[in-house]
Amino acid sequence: MGELEKTEAANLREETVAGNGLIHRRALLRTALFSAGIAAASAGTARADDSVGADAPEWMKTPGKPFSAYGTPSHWQEKVQRIFTIAPGRAGTGVSRTPLHLLEGTITPAGLHFERHHNGVPDIDPGKHELYIHGMVKRPLAFSLDALMRYPMETQIRFIECSGNSGIFSQPQAAQVTAGELNGLLSCSEWTGVKLFTLLADAGITKDAKWVIAEGADAAAMSRSIPLEKCMDDAMIALYQNGEAIRPEQGFPMRLLLPGFEGNMNVKWLRRLNVTDAPVDARDETSHYTELMPGGKARQFMFAQGAKSAILKPSFGMSMKGPGLYEISGLAWSGAGRVSKVEVSADGGKSWGAAALTGPVLPKALTRFRMAWNWKGQPSTLMSRATDETGVTQPTRAAWIAEYAPGQGYHFNGIQSWDIAADGTVKNVYA
Repeated sequence: MGELEKTEAANLREETVAGNGLIHRRALLRTALFSAGIAAASAGTARADDSVGADAPEWMKTPGKPFSAYGTPSHWQEKVQRIFTIAPGRAGTGVSRTPLHLLEGTITPAGLHFERHHNGVPDIDPGKHELYIHGMVKRPLAFSLDALMRYPMETQIRFIECSGNSGIFSQPQAAQVTAGELNGLLSCSEWTGVKLFTLLADAGITKDAKWVIAEGADAAAMSRSIPLEKCMDDAMIALYQNGEAIRPEQGFPMRLLLPGFEGNMNVKWLRRLNVTDAPVDARDETSHYTELMPGGKARQFMFAQGAKSAILKPSFGMSMKGPGLYEISGLAWSGAGRVSKVEVSADGGKSWGAAALTGPVLPKALTRFRMAWNWKGQPSTLMSRATDETGVTQPTRAAWIAEYAPGQGYHFNGIQSWDIAADGTVKNVYA
């Protein structure tokens, strides 16, 4: 071993903060240390030509395509698509998941935001659609899209997570599917619209009101009961997603946004808000989206999504390319607010190191975490756990399972694990 290699090895040992080669997060900022390890594992040879000649790639020899009215991804990225699960014989009912393992950053492209439909996507004429606010109000009101456009707007970056996301972890055997299939009922967008508080204030809420029943304009007339307190806090009538009008599968021309609350409550194609003094006990808050308890009962109205994280790289379907330096990367989130820290383990939870959080760390938004790892080619078990600003930390999967009755699949936020074999293959395991 030469002097340079000895120095690099010594630096890595100095930076190690947890078992199995996890490296202190400051190593990600010390690019000389990290890039030296990457370069040492590379076998390619750099070559530069003085001019464009016969050996130049084809795309440098001919003019490219002309302008297009609406941009589309490169055809080289055609595999970056949503992952579908459709109910048999019902093409409009089911889910499509975001391929989280194929994305970077924290903002989900609008065309890859997960979907959950109960009876297909309605084709709504925005010129004929209105939002009604009625019930226990002093002035029942109807808002057209044009009328809402005249109100002051605000923008929030927030995640939406289906309460059934990651429910597959309640099954006895670990499923060997991608991180997108495991956790893809989760997306994060920049939402722009009108604060619901503003509209409710215009209608005038009566003193005995406690709930708001939100109803969609789809063929299922999907309805949910929402605490008035949430509606008067950070709720929004969202009109734009990532800078453009909300797409039909996300609720065009308008949807309800309830930051941090389970996805089903963020009613799409919103048409009616009925202010009441009690919940309505709709189908989607009684037969679905409840928590089955060991004693035979079910908890209802469990709204906020818990503190949670998932490692996306490496994950199932990927393969390590031999020993050396790698970056472990994933997402963390909490319906209670900001993520305060994410810890990563490479030895099945025996030791933990703090990951670097990519800023800005926003409340009720996805946060990207990163951890440097010097993998020496030995079998390893990767895990991550998030803690939010309220002090709540992800439970172990075993602790989560013990709290519920068999078959409970909603609101899973237990710690997830990936096994790395000596040959570099990655498997989903219960550790």
